[in-house]
Amino acid sequence: MTRNPKFTFRSAAIYSLVSIIMISVVSCTSVSTENKGVVHPKWLDDASLYEVNIRQFTPEGTFNAFSEHLQRIKDLGIDIIWIMPVNPIGEQGRKGSLGSYYSVKDYYAVNPEFGSMDDFKAMVKKAHAIGLKVIIDWVPNHSSLDNKLAVEHPEYYLKDSLGNFKSPFDWTDVIQFDYDQPGLRQYMIDALKFWLKETDIDGFRFDVAHMIPVSFWNTVRPALNEVKEVFMLAESDQPVLNKEAFDATYDWRLHHIMNEVAQGKMNAIDIENHFAYVDSVYPPNSILMEFTSNHDENSWNGTEYERLGDAVKTFAVFTYTIPGMPLIYNGQEACLNKRLLFFEKDTINWIDCDMKDFYTKLNALKAENPALFAGTIGGNFKRIHGNRNKRVFAYTRHKDSNKLAIVLNLSADTLEFTPTDQIIKGKFKEYFTGEELKLKSGDAIALKPWDFKVYIEE
Repeated sequence: MTRNPKFTFRSAAIYSLVSIIMISVVSCTSVSTENKGVVHPKWLDDASLYEVNIRQFTPEGTFNAFSEHLQRIKDLGIDIIWIMPVNPIGEQGRKGSLGSYYSVKDYYAVNPEFGSMDDFKAMVKKAHAIGLKVIIDWVPNHSSLDNKLAVEHPEYYLKDSLGNFKSPFDWTDVIQFDYDQPGLRQYMIDALKFWLKETDIDGFRFDVAHMIPVSFWNTVRPALNEVKEVFMLAESDQPVLNKEAFDATYDWRLHHIMNEVAQGKMNAIDIENHFAYVDSVYPPNSILMEFTSNHDENSWNGTEYERLGDAVKTFAVFTYTIPGMPLIYNGQEACLNKRLLFFEKDTINWIDCDMKDFYTKLNALKAENPALFAGTIGGNFKRIHGNRNKRVFAYTRHKDSNKLAIVLNLSADTLEFTPTDQIIKGKFKEYFTGEELKLKSGDAIALKPWDFKVYIEE
């Protein structure tokens, strides 16, 4: 979304308030078991997602330059690449020298900074050839001030009491659409279909999806599926969006809990409560996107190293082994420990580090274990209780003959965790070390600070 430092703090408070209101309303009744949610493309079952910032990915900042890295991303074990907005950026009211990707001047064109439409199509074709799916970021809530729609269809926009276009919050480089206008709804659907037909992409990540009426989203999905089977990801954590429209939504609440746990402000009980909340309000087949970083978090709230400290790997393991779809933001596999500038050129410093092999192993872990698949196709999730319930979060994922037990030390202390549940016993191999061991009821598991164990039953 369009962001600046002033917006960050104010919007965070607003967003939290909205979430609290939504939770209060939705939590009054559990989601009906008859509402199974969206039927997902089969290729989402074991998918890992990778977010691409074209401007910052290479010194050139172009589609063609990025294309040279597709095989490396595939070799990480990635299934889907999500490319931040590729449309031309507005010039009127532009932030910084290059502007925000989320200030769209033309929904039917590509940003010349990145290359041509033919370059984009070639990149998608190359990605498909090596087995990668491609989705693009779409900005439906607002356009740039100088988008031609503001002249040709001013009725598509919200106005203030004086008849002037309105900007959402303090995003002064954009003006907000009015989804009470049928013409705007049809325009957006037509534009989305254009990208599917002309470029053969596989879906969209929709910016600030919670600011658009649900009734619109519920018409978008069947309209796009007429063209091809699509993946729809919403930047939102409102359960209603998972009922008919979206395959996946953000697990913003859990992301913030992770940050708080790493900073000693919350503990494992808060995580357990979150899963109880999810079970009570989301359709059973919902997919929540789990992440330790993304473009907004990195640029405005800090890198994962700033927010999570020594718990970076611990929570990465967590995001890959709980129900959902994990995300890597470009540069995380290169130990990127800087906030990328949002409105200027700021190339990622690509270095070899241990995080590359770490994420490759995590992606393989998810792909090779059906218990870790997304939605209802994945395995059951159950908390393992023990003597350290506030500082250790342990759980199993179980699907048919595939069973994993994950034990995470969510503290900076060395400790022993003794499960009191009978659920974790048998012959296991620890995924990262290869250590084989037999666990029986009452056995203590030694844990280093922020340690993580992934036991796979043999």
